[in-house]
Amino acid sequence: MAEQAKAKPTVLANMPEDETARLILAARDALTDSMVERLSVTACNALEVVDRLNDETTRDAIQTALDRLTELHRIGALDTLFDLVAIIHATRSSLTDPMVERLFSFGEQMVNTLGSDNLARLAAGATGAMEEAVRETADAKPPGGLLSTLSLLTKPESQKSLMFLLSIGDKLQKHCCD
Repeated sequence: MAEQAKAKPTVLANMPEDETARLILAARDALTDSMVERLSVTACNALEVVDRLNDETTRDAIQTALDRLTELHRIGALDTLFDLVAIIHATRSSLTDPMVERLFSFGEQMVNTLGSDNLARLAAGATGAMEEAVRETADAKPPGGLLSTLSLLTKPESQKSLMFLLSIGDKLQKHCCD
C-alpha cells in the first residue's frame, strides 16, 4: 500500500497537444474525393477572380462601381434603383406573347406615322406659320380696348383665322369622341 501511495497517479489529457494538426486530421477524414475536387475547383475560381483584380483597368472599374454604389446608397437612390428593377422584372414576367406582338405593332405604327411625309409637311407648315406670326406680331402694339377688338374681328383675315380654329376644335372633338 505504501508503494501505491508513493506512485504518482497518471492523468490522461483530454486536450490534444497540437489543435491544428488534429483539425486537419478530422477534416481529412471527413472529406470525400468529390468534396475535395469541388473545393479545389472553387479555390481555383476564387484565385482567378483575385488574379483579375491585379489588372489595373479591372481594379479601377470595381473601385468606381463601389464608389457609385456608395453614392447611390448615401442619397437614397439605391432603393429607387432596386424598385425600378423590380418593376421592370414584374413587367417582363407579366408580358405574354400576344401583348409583346401588340406593343411592337403599336410601336411600328407610331414610327410609320411619325415618319410619314404628310406629318412632316404638317409640322413644317405649322412651324413656318408660327415663325411668321411671331415676326409679324413681335413689334406690333395692340391698340387695346373693346372697339379695337371689334374692329379686328371685322377684318376678313381675323374671321378666317377664327373659323379655322373653330373648325379644328370641332374636328378634333368629332375624331376623339367618336
